[in-house]
Amino acid sequence: MEQELAEFPPKFQLQSVAGWAKNLWHGFKDALTPPRCLGCQTPIEAEASICITCWQKLTVLDDPVCEVLGTPFAYDQGKGMLSAEALTQPPPWDKARAAVIFDEASKNYVHQLKYGDRMEAGLFMARLMARAGRDLLPEADVVIPVPLHRFRLWKRRFNQAAFLAQNLNAKTYNPHILKRVRSTPQQVGLDAAARHKNMRNAFALAHGANIKEKSILLVDDVRTTGSTISACVDVLKKAGAAQVNVLTFALVNAPFKPHIDR
Repeated sequence: MEQELAEFPPKFQLQSVAGWAKNLWHGFKDALTPPRCLGCQTPIEAEASICITCWQKLTVLDDPVCEVLGTPFAYDQGKGMLSAEALTQPPPWDKARAAVIFDEASKNYVHQLKYGDRMEAGLFMARLMARAGRDLLPEADVVIPVPLHRFRLWKRRFNQAAFLAQNLNAKTYNPHILKRVRSTPQQVGLDAAARHKNMRNAFALAHGANIKEKSILLVDDVRTTGSTISACVDVLKKAGAAQVNVLTFALVNAPFKPHIDR
């Protein structure tokens, strides 16, 4: 073993030993507390994952989808096609993608991260988001999360959107571009018009941030009416961003569900 390691640079030796120790620790931990499905708690092989039964309950979004809204099409209409809603009521962002439809199955994982501090649920969500955003991530100059106001952040202890964005493994992640300057009432129970009014002037560009001519990828956990995301996009576009795309874990397709706060 020592002769084999001696053939490699010291840095590689350290990485090899660290990797071996990490694998040993994970094996020991799994023997004591086997990984369990995030959905039903049955034993599974990998951490931060779900079983086949729970996977089949998710409505995963994949092509064909509307280029702008990311909403699913019933059949393939060709690359770059837009839905009727995107044509009649175009959003402020350029393109949007989501990993799954928001329903009872996906809501479970959103709430585990958002209200239960279950980081393993966030890791699972981020993996699905990376797949959904596989075309958006490479063209992003900056990946940023929808920010929380400092009072809300203090109360929740962490920003779930920032956790998801950070775990997309994007080298361009930067949580210091956008800030929430107004503490708004929660969106729960508000209709679409009230949500948009609630978000007015809630966000601003951070002091010294320069995003002129840059491609931005904005990340959040759930997109409902898009009021929160639209308010963020408006600020980014006014600051000179060349393009703003949106990536979320879940998408509320139809009908509108007012009990979701984004």
